[in-house]
Amino acid sequence: MIEDYIENNKSKIIKNTQELIKIPSVYNKSNDPCMPFGKNINDALKYTLNLGKKLGFRTKNIDGYCGYLEFGSGEELIGIIGHLDVVPEGKGWTFPPFSATIVDNKIFGRGAIDDKGPVISSIYAMKSVMENYDIHKRVRLILGLNEENDWKCIEHYKKTEEPPIIGFSPDADFPCIYAEKSILSCYLTMKDINSKTSYIKIKEIDCNNNPLNVVPKFCSITLEIDNEKIPMSNFIEITQKIIQKNNFEIDIYKISNQEIKLTSHGIQAHAAHPDLGTNAISQLIICINQILVNYTINLELFDFFSNYIGLEYNGKSLGIDFEDESGKLTLNIGNLDFKNLDSELKIGLNIRIPINTSVYTIKKHFITCTSKYSNINFYEKRYQPALHISQENILVKTLCDVFNKSTNSNFSPIAIGGATYARAFKNCISFGPNFPGQTDMCHQVDEFIEIDNLILCSKIYAKAIYALTNI
Repeated sequence: MIEDYIENNKSKIIKNTQELIKIPSVYNKSNDPCMPFGKNINDALKYTLNLGKKLGFRTKNIDGYCGYLEFGSGEELIGIIGHLDVVPEGKGWTFPPFSATIVDNKIFGRGAIDDKGPVISSIYAMKSVMENYDIHKRVRLILGLNEENDWKCIEHYKKTEEPPIIGFSPDADFPCIYAEKSILSCYLTMKDINSKTSYIKIKEIDCNNNPLNVVPKFCSITLEIDNEKIPMSNFIEITQKIIQKNNFEIDIYKISNQEIKLTSHGIQAHAAHPDLGTNAISQLIICINQILVNYTINLELFDFFSNYIGLEYNGKSLGIDFEDESGKLTLNIGNLDFKNLDSELKIGLNIRIPINTSVYTIKKHFITCTSKYSNINFYEKRYQPALHISQENILVKTLCDVFNKSTNSNFSPIAIGGATYARAFKNCISFGPNFPGQTDMCHQVDEFIEIDNLILCSKIYAKAIYALTNI
């Protein structure tokens, strides 16, 4: 019954997913109180709420911070928590990132798998249950708008609206997620940089990588060289040797006899899986540090990075190479920023911490290591506590059972390094859309969702919704 409804509406699911992907809902700072995350994100919310109205749901725009679609009746509220914002598109796409191009039965586009495709799947899953069953609980799809940054949307929702008593977020992996690592976003900073680098000075850094939860694909640095101390030809020769020695993807551009620009190229990936990418910032920092060392110049922040973090971070140098059932601690260098006004240099870090490791342990190790340098400061930007629910919990067992029966499989619940809205509410876990063995395209260039999986997700979500109404 519910599967037939979804199959009969397959073309609409595909069309609505494409239309939503075509809205470039990347965060933009806004002074408009009605659209606090920018016009494009607000357009994505309006589109989704209008779709909900057409399908017969009750809808609400919650002060431009978030919204919801709802059906059913009763005191108990079941929640599905998704998001409509996306990370920046990045460079190097085969197809325009907001074109929603279909090739080889895949929809390509930023947000296809994270989280617009799953949101549309959830909407039609709700509709199929609404059309086929008379349930005595309410089901609400909460639409977040700031998931890729600071979660201000969910903070606002929790202040003004009713929390679900149970639910899931369609924003990770099947069969279901029983644990998510905690996340520490932090910065290493150093001021008055150019007074310490003598005849090689930083003029500008262009990173364009925000938020910190993306492995950066691009970073460039413009340096000003004192030609009386270092001939430009000598500097270029030394730099070329260092790039070749390390096998870095870094281009050299001579701007003038005094200025040179180094542009580093990496491979974009989700910060939860930094091993799937190549960090453009990391290789650029190591390259610049080796250049400075060649000219007997010590820039403490880059020296610290080279000694304690490095290109392929494993945690041993910092003493934080922790691992448990949720996996290894991972660290992503997410941003490199330079403020010329006060000559301040900042390195932004995104650290995924195993569920049995305290964040205070991590911070203590950073503070201890940075204290060996006189000019480096460490500060915390944001901390998100871990999610950990027993694998015997009825929610975990129910969703895992729904998936296994739907796919004729026998998978067990898993732990991940990603952060989903599931951790924002009690008795909520993440559930799909990535299938076991599938490459995670979240935050990557050429992000896509397979159409067959998009439809299968909707069928699985419909069965899950109905199962949760009967708990």
